[in-house]
Amino acid sequence: MNNTEPFGVGDASYQAAGGIDGLRCLVDDFYRIMDESDAAVDIRRMHPESLDMARDKLACFLSGWSGGPRLFSDKYGSISIPAFHAQWPINAAHSAAWLGCMEQAIARQHYSQAFAEYLLAQLRVPAHRVVQASHNRHSAR
Repeated sequence: MNNTEPFGVGDASYQAAGGIDGLRCLVDDFYRIMDESDAAVDIRRMHPESLDMARDKLACFLSGWSGGPRLFSDKYGSISIPAFHAQWPINAAHSAAWLGCMEQAIARQHYSQAFAEYLLAQLRVPAHRVVQASHNRHSAR
């Protein structure tokens, strides 16, 4: 990676995250934090007891999302993150808990401060869209 290449261009974010191995470490820490966090109890209940598939899906998704190989679509097909998550009644508190777990997981990685801040800012976008999609679906009932 060219060190002057901004995050979000080409595979700069994927490389800054440490490739798929780095993303898997991030995801493992994320779900470990979710399991341990009192603030994340409600979002943890939305997951199955075993997080193995969730871990793989999130790591694969983040790979393509960060400019790396599109592992999610290769393995699981296409996905709309907001539409998929709209099946659950996800509110702003759930989104904040998810982002809080992700912020803690990002802090445990060996990312540059600039990349850590960039990544968290980028993840706020789909987190907000999930809340909107869920609200639209569940308020229409």
